[in-house]
Formats: sequence, C-alpha cells, structure tokens
Amino acid sequence: MQIDSTERDELLVKVREAYSSASDNPGDSHPFPLGFDFALSLGYSEELLRSVPQSSVARFTGVSNVSVFAKIPEGSIVLDFGCGGGTDSLIAAAKTGPSGRVYGIDFSTSMLSRACAGASESGVTNVEFREAEGQHIPFADATFDIALVNGIFNLNPDRSGLFQELARVIRPGGVLYGAEIVLREPMDDEEGEGL
Repeated sequence: MQIDSTERDELLVKVREAYSSASDNPGDSHPFPLGFDFALSLGYSEELLRSVPQSSVARFTGVSNVSVFAKIPEGSIVLDFGCGGGTDSLIAAAKTGPSGRVYGIDFSTSMLSRACAGASESGVTNVEFREAEGQHIPFADATFDIALVNGIFNLNPDRSGLFQELARVIRPGGVLYGAEIVLREPMDDEEGEGL
C-alpha cells in the first residue's frame, strides 16, 4: 500500500497519540493490549517483570519477549528501537551490565518520560532514553552491537526507511532481534475499523 507523505504524517500522529494515551492512562481501554498480564502472556516471567519498575511494565505494549530471548553479551551497546515505557530497555541493561549501555528511542514523549522514571526508580545508570522518529535515529553509523525491535514496523508505513536506518546504526556483524505482528489475510472494512 502506497500512501503520500501527508497521509503518513497523519497516521504517525494518530499512533503517537494512541501510545501517549496508553502511557498517561494505562488502566483505560486501548485499541491494543498492554501491561503486566499481557507481558506474562507473551512469555516474560513473573520474576523478571517484578525486577523492572511496575510503572514501566504497566505501559508495556510489545508483541513478544524480545529482550528475554535476545543474546546480549556483557559490555554490549544496545538500541531499543521503539522503547515505549522502557521494560525491554531495563531488561537489556541488566544483561549488558555496567560495562555496556542501552539507548532507548521512542517518538512518544509521554512513554519516554515513564521510561526515564523507571530507570531512575530502579537505579539503573547504563540506560539512556531519547525522543526520535524511526526514520531518523540520532546516532552515528555502526554505533550498536545489538538492536531490539518489539512491534514497531506495523505502526509505520515507511518500513524500508526503518530498516535502512537500523542497518546504518548497527555495526557490521551486529545483530537485530525483532518481533512483529503480521496480517496473513486481508481484513474486511469492518474488521479494520479503528486500526
């Protein structure tokens, strides 16, 4: 599906508003699942989720347990692309240890504020959060050993642009761990309403 830049921008505004609303009011009804029980259903262990500030876990909106299955050696420099409330970033920060670093980026200021609060609450010092759109990752070429992507591509129609940026910032030999939801059959208009 091709859309023009105006339609793309309008779509991204709606996505940002939806995720900011989930961050501001995680207990409300949203067009996507979120929170502790949802993360449990995706395979995060209760013990692991309890090791992360609940203010971050309450805003978890990923589609898989990417940070759990990712092999993150100590000392790695990690990008959490679309970090949301910071759950995967904080898990990755524990794995990479004090000699490593995790950078979470997201385009929702509200989600980033929750991620920063979670890092502060947990005392984690090897994680940093920045506001950025996926088509403009604010880092130099070949910065990262590992990138985590947990359900971002379905939210942005410029998927090739996202992949190009990820390829630019991941070092040669680096690894991308990703999970995504995929539509296998077309939806009728009624099913797609509100998406």
